[in-house]
Amino acid sequence: MFALSTKPPSPLKFRDLRPQITRPNATQAGDEIQFQPSLPTLTSGNFHTERGLEFEIGDSFFRHESFTGRDLGVLAAALYRKERHRLRVVDAMCGCGVRSLRYLAESGADFVLANDANDECRRTVMSNLSQIPRFSGGKRRWAVTHFDANRVLTELYLQSDFFDFIDLDSFGSDSSFLRSAFNALKLDGLVYVTSTDGYSSGGHRPNKSLASYGAYIQPMPFSNEVGLRMLIGGAVREAVVPGYRVTPLFSYYSYHGPVFRVLLRVSRGRVPDTRHYGFITYCYKCGNSQIFSWDELGEINCPCSNGSSSLVVSGPLWTGPLHDAAYLTDMLNLAKEWGWIDNDYAGLDLEKLLNQMIDESNPKLPPGFIKVCEVASRGKVNSPSLISMINGLRKEGYAVSRTHIAFNAIKTNCPMTECVRIAKNIQGC
Repeated sequence: MFALSTKPPSPLKFRDLRPQITRPNATQAGDEIQFQPSLPTLTSGNFHTERGLEFEIGDSFFRHESFTGRDLGVLAAALYRKERHRLRVVDAMCGCGVRSLRYLAESGADFVLANDANDECRRTVMSNLSQIPRFSGGKRRWAVTHFDANRVLTELYLQSDFFDFIDLDSFGSDSSFLRSAFNALKLDGLVYVTSTDGYSSGGHRPNKSLASYGAYIQPMPFSNEVGLRMLIGGAVREAVVPGYRVTPLFSYYSYHGPVFRVLLRVSRGRVPDTRHYGFITYCYKCGNSQIFSWDELGEINCPCSNGSSSLVVSGPLWTGPLHDAAYLTDMLNLAKEWGWIDNDYAGLDLEKLLNQMIDESNPKLPPGFIKVCEVASRGKVNSPSLISMINGLRKEGYAVSRTHIAFNAIKTNCPMTECVRIAKNIQGC
């Protein structure tokens, strides 16, 4: 199918920093893989080390800060293999190939197709992946190609060569890869999608978000959560055309970039499900946000005022849960099993992130979050501590959690007026 160069990669000497892998018979499906504890990305000269794997980046674009997103992808892929006893991965925009390397070495992928449109990074990708035997048991473990991602995915679909896990680490708000990825995926497979367009999620380019994701986005205080919901909503729109249904398993935001990453499970669902695909409003006057379905479009308003000058509407986008709590719990348990959750900074950070995502999965929590400083400003009081605010809300019977998306902010089903009242009580006002 793909014309691969027979020219061997330039020989590089790698220190043996790979995870210690115990695989009695690497050709049998379902083999267990054991890893020793290791650190996140470290840099030494021309080489980087991430979770014990050494690699070089060459001239490719690489963000050290994205290691958490790579950790999450590796854990998800490993869970898939553990459940299905197989794992074939397409890394459609592989860059230097570090994700492909980790899917092979850590997730135990049976095969990884590492593709990047930039053929100038070929030597780097080949050198990094050469740490893993190219063939095992007479079967190819990995291949490297350099084509447009849509071409690769479309050719896989046309040849009925379906994959289990597709990683789309795209730049900006390019959503053109979504439908071809869905078509190249096995049913109930996983797609790991990306957006780095903070301007659109912030409501600064509504026509751009409309073109890319089918959502007209306006400025809201919780714009980074809107970015995740915009990305999921765009996937929902693309999936329904060929008859698929997508479900987010986790949604991750990181401030660097910014980067929005969402893991989606894709299944059959010919009848469109619009329960969680609607509109979100925010009122700058009272501080409350609401969800409106398609049937309620003519009824959009805010109870605080008969006018609409203070009310902004964004959508359509995803209004349902951002995460699957049970799935995240499995990811956390696997991270503990691998020794990734320990007393170093990276281990504590990953554990904190996964636990916060689990808390965010409470179905009682609506879209959006509230910054404690905004509550204090509206109540004209000193800002209470985050923990005291959470305890106060729970005492009154409201659902509440921290959010991994913003510092000093909470997700809650408590109206802003009640949040202000509780903050005043905490401060003795």
